[in-house]
Order: sequence, then C-alpha cells, then structure tokens
Amino acid sequence: MVVAVSTASALTDPSRQLRLLIDSVRDHALYLLDPDGIVCSWNPGAERIKGYRAEEVIGTHFGRFYLAAECDAGEPERLLRLAERDGRHAGEGWRLRRDGAPFRASVVIEPVIEQGRLLGFVKITRDITESWQAQRLLRDAQRALRQTQQF
Repeated sequence: MVVAVSTASALTDPSRQLRLLIDSVRDHALYLLDPDGIVCSWNPGAERIKGYRAEEVIGTHFGRFYLAAECDAGEPERLLRLAERDGRHAGEGWRLRRDGAPFRASVVIEPVIEQGRLLGFVKITRDITESWQAQRLLRDAQRALRQTQQF
C-alpha cells in the first residue's frame, strides 16, 4: 500500500521542517559540534563552502578548518569557550577549504544548552571573500584618492 503525503502535511512535522530548513540553506555552512568541537552534523551549504562531504568531516575536530597558526594557538577551542561564556560568538577570519585554499569567513558560534547543560554548539559560516576583497579594493582606492588630493 502506498500512502501519498501532501506537501502541507510534510511541512507540519517539526523534525521534517527542521531538516528541510537546514538542507535548503546553501549559502551558509550550518553544523553542530559536540562540547569538545567534534563535528556531529553537516549541511549541504557546508559541503559547498568547505568542500568536504559529510562522511569526510563528521567525527573530526572543527579545528581542521582553521589556519595552522590559529590551531597551534588554541583559537578554535578559545572561540568555543567564548561562545559558552558569552552566549554567542561572532567574528571574521580566514578558514580553509578541503583543497587547502583559504577563504574569508563570517562565523557565528552559539552554545546549545538544554536544562542548563551544554550539549554542544551550532556553528554558522558564510564565505565573504568576494565582499571582503571588494571592501579592501575600495579602501585602497579611497586612500590613493586622498593621497593624490594632498598634492
């Protein structure tokens, strides 16, 4: 027996709603980390931005996306502790794709807390390389213009 599920009823199931929402976001990497920074989930946006398939990254530490110097300095763990302490951390920085290419990222880390207990973190990453480069070029052009106007 085949049962047809209407679109409306498919969108009323909270679990399905959440999965559809997460899987539909392509311009943002959305993933869950456990309290130690181990990747527990991975959306299609994360795959597109970072270049890793879910099976390659789930179960590994999220520090793999940071520059080596930042990892050596303990930056990934520091950001988790900041998010835990402050309830949220937002910032920008350089991150690495699977092929080793760096990209400029806007990052938000929020703790997942249930009944006062830290379950892990939600991490949202957006590739802002193009806008960052455009802003840099604009600043350089403005600086050059000011210098020519001083003469």
